[in-house]
Amino acid sequence: MIEELKDTPNTMVGFRATGDITKEDFDQVVLPAVAELVKRTDKLNYLLVLDTAIKNFTIGAWLKDAMLGLNNLGKWNRAAIVTDSEGINAFTGLFSKVVPGEFRGFNHHELDEAIKWVGEQHGVTPVQVFAEEGDREY
Repeated sequence: MIEELKDTPNTMVGFRATGDITKEDFDQVVLPAVAELVKRTDKLNYLLVLDTAIKNFTIGAWLKDAMLGLNNLGKWNRAAIVTDSEGINAFTGLFSKVVPGEFRGFNHHELDEAIKWVGEQHGVTPVQVFAEEGDREY
């Protein structure tokens, strides 16, 4: 399942992946939120918190994720993957060298830092909607 994170700056979209991830998760949650952000800001600042193993993504989910990347190739500004997998974090950093935009990996304990980094955007002042420390709901 993928759910949208609501306690984020208005210059980004953020998602949490748990359990099994399907094509429908991308169709119903990710793609509409991404389309709205790109329409509003003309940039894609994207955060994905992985609370599930990569093996839990179906083939359809992988295809939708790839389409998201290709359809918005020129719009990527900043993207972060939050996971405690060093392999995924290293891959995320390498991805930044071949795709437009900045990509970084963060560990789970760096979630607030990841949100702040992804939410920055040149020419737009982010509206912070963070809850008080410890009050954030996921």
